[in-house]
Amino acid sequence: MNEEQKYKKATYHLWTFTASKMIAMLGSHVMAFGISLYILAMTGSAMSFATNMICSVLPRALVAPLAGYVADKFSKKRTILLAQAGTILTVGGLLLYTETVGLSVYAVYTATVFNTICSAFSGVTFSSAIATLVNPERLQRAMSFNQLSTSVAMIGGPVIGGMMYGFFEMDAFLMVNMVAYVIAFCLEATMNFNLYSTRGEDVKKEKMWEGLKGGFHYIKQQKVIKTIMWVALWINLFFSAIAVGGTYIIIELLKVKSTHFGFIEASGAAGMLAASLYFATRSEVKAPLRFSKISLLLLSGSVGLAVIPLVTDFSYVAIVIFYLIIYFIFAIFEMGINMPIGVYMQKNITEEYRGRVFGLMETMAMSMMPIGMVVYGMLYDTLPAIVILPVTSVIIIMLSLVLLRTSILKEAHPEFYNKEVMTETVAN
Repeated sequence: MNEEQKYKKATYHLWTFTASKMIAMLGSHVMAFGISLYILAMTGSAMSFATNMICSVLPRALVAPLAGYVADKFSKKRTILLAQAGTILTVGGLLLYTETVGLSVYAVYTATVFNTICSAFSGVTFSSAIATLVNPERLQRAMSFNQLSTSVAMIGGPVIGGMMYGFFEMDAFLMVNMVAYVIAFCLEATMNFNLYSTRGEDVKKEKMWEGLKGGFHYIKQQKVIKTIMWVALWINLFFSAIAVGGTYIIIELLKVKSTHFGFIEASGAAGMLAASLYFATRSEVKAPLRFSKISLLLLSGSVGLAVIPLVTDFSYVAIVIFYLIIYFIFAIFEMGINMPIGVYMQKNITEEYRGRVFGLMETMAMSMMPIGMVVYGMLYDTLPAIVILPVTSVIIIMLSLVLLRTSILKEAHPEFYNKEVMTETVAN
């Protein structure tokens, strides 16, 4: 295959995986919306709802390193298609159970666990495969399209689910999910996951535990990658202050109506969509970690600003508008952190280890989310929010300055900083 043919195939990949991801995630969000309402309607229990959330997070955090090992050692295409087929069979099994026995909460929990495991394998493998699907010059656009599809699904899923809930039974939600994943399966089956692969045909044979240890060893040797892992860990811990506190402050303390809070949350998805379009249409960021550091500092400052309505005499309308803007800004700065770092990792992690690095990073990030929620849940019960958010903001700023210090940025982008030095020298 010559370069022109590869470029055309990469263009096909760019649109095909965006479409498949959007369709699959749309089906997933529609089903998740229906299941959430079903559990609340059947049990009226927040604990039952929380249990389903745990079933959708914990298994993924546990199996992500294994998924990374499989992505590195076996065919990426086969792994993704088997994972998608697993999702289709799981939802099909739940649909059959519903038609013959009747839907139960425990059946939903079981299906959620299996779906989450399948999602871990397909998600980690897809993340590690983006750099082999498109040419390096279009990596940022590919990742932007990937995020754009997620944003559309986050906005469209609840809207479609809400319209369906009043007119259809639960089996309709399951059917929508199955059809979406079948379409995604068919699209992904046409893709060449080795188009821009740089490794040879012979993959080193090693036992699973040795392979996982090899991933840890690789990360330890890569100073910049190790720093990014630590940044991801702390971000997911401390930004639970907003995940937990945002709802608590807006609903409980400021008494914003749930309908209006829905619009506030939707503004976050709109911010992600706007940022995705921005990164998809602009040239690649020259110094990704530097860009991410600036975005992280701006996001940290915005966290501290989120308490302003608590210490000022805002009207109800002003409160809603303020949080519409602040959630929109949160999402934009969050994308400003994730997108450049994602492109950097795709380009700089050796292909043989890419799956394991992404798998371990996902485990670290997701494991900190429940810890952060528990910690901040207790903090908000004992301390005022006007103390928690500014202190958290200062902590994140300090961590950003320490972890992403200039020496790390120079190591990550020597060509950028050397160019700056040369420019200054010429100017003087």
